[in-house]
Amino acid sequence: MANQIGRFFAHQPHDKAVAAIELHLRRFWDPRMRAGIVAHPDGETVRLDPWVREAVDRLTETRAP
Repeated sequence: MANQIGRFFAHQPHDKAVAAIELHLRRFWDPRMRAGIVAHPDGETVRLDPWVREAVDRLTETRAP
């Protein structure tokens, strides 16, 4: 599902797309879903697209939605 979100924002410039993906994950994903995607690095279940991986990595930083 995260890669589908990433593809939705793929038409935007890189920095804007990564920020939009991160914001979407923060606003619309349940905290358990966010924790799950952060806990599973690429290759364990699903390979994340590069921009999605960047957005997921940013989820571990302290930021307000």
